[in-house]
Amino acid sequence: MLTAQVLYGLTACVIVALGLRGALLHASLLQRVVAINVMGAGVFMLLIAVAYRGPGLPPDPLPHALVLTGIVVAVSATALALALARRLHAEQDND
Repeated sequence: MLTAQVLYGLTACVIVALGLRGALLHASLLQRVVAINVMGAGVFMLLIAVAYRGPGLPPDPLPHALVLTGIVVAVSATALALALARRLHAEQDND
């Protein structure tokens, strides 16, 4: 029987696989950054699926804390990657 936890876990694996495919196949830096963010969203979803303990029980707080921290780090890393991509694009235009 397919439970919600297994369904969320499998969906997370599919999202990670789609993000990995995009990161490996696209040549554009912007598309790669977006694909890496999609992979991160899949990992976050997998952590949330792992946190589920069962009906009537509270979820495990550690994966939730990791997801919140990961979201902050992902936003910062995305901003840095976009700034570096912008600078690289400007340097290529000057040459």
